[in-house]
Amino acid sequence: KYGADTIEGAGLQVTTTLDYDLQKKAEETLTKAALENEKKFNTSNAGLVAIDPKTGQILTMVGSRGYFDPEIDGKVNVTLANRQPGSSFKPFVYATVLKKGYTQDTIVFDLKTQFSSYCKPNDFSDEPPCYSPENFDLKFQGPMTFRNAIAQSVNVPSVKFLYLAGVTDSLATARDMGITTLGDKDQYGLTLVLGGGEVNLLEMTGAYSVFANDGVRNPPTGILEVKNAAGTVLEKYEKNSSRVLDAQIARQMN
Repeated sequence: KYGADTIEGAGLQVTTTLDYDLQKKAEETLTKAALENEKKFNTSNAGLVAIDPKTGQILTMVGSRGYFDPEIDGKVNVTLANRQPGSSFKPFVYATVLKKGYTQDTIVFDLKTQFSSYCKPNDFSDEPPCYSPENFDLKFQGPMTFRNAIAQSVNVPSVKFLYLAGVTDSLATARDMGITTLGDKDQYGLTLVLGGGEVNLLEMTGAYSVFANDGVRNPPTGILEVKNAAGTVLEKYEKNSSRVLDAQIARQMN
């Protein structure tokens, strides 16, 4: 932002939003969890972010379990790396369903379903161009309300709710809430609701903070103030709130 010469010679004093005690705790927690995940899931690195929903201020950001560890590519900031979010993307779709006038009691059928028009309805192949996803537990429960579907994070009803929400409008909801990494609707199919688009942890945490803040978004920020050697304030945190989701929908989602 300021250039190498300014950073090296202007004597900048930077005050971040990080809570030092929380940051230390986050680093300890992440290191412990990352080592467990390495044993269980063969994952080498991890990231952690915490944001104050009322301000957008980043309270903790741990970008790696070990910055100086070359064996895990430690200098990569995992919180800014684009990854598929899995089922954590579902709430953006479900919020869009509510925006369209459906309710928590809207029912869809949790049954083995062939979603592709290229394949016969009773052909439950999942090989392209067919699409017939499974639920995590490989079971189906029949009629299921919106509320139960999202509470249990059941895949097949979630794909059906994406039909009701629409890919275009679901992407718009995600963007309104702060996700910038997704492309246009032609890049995604029904897998969008199951995490088929890449996002990063910082933006996902910021987007989730909208649910925690009654539908009001505060863009994530890590800087409270920057001064130069003469004490001149070069930049200072200013709140930049905007309503991106109806308050009642945010409460229903919570």
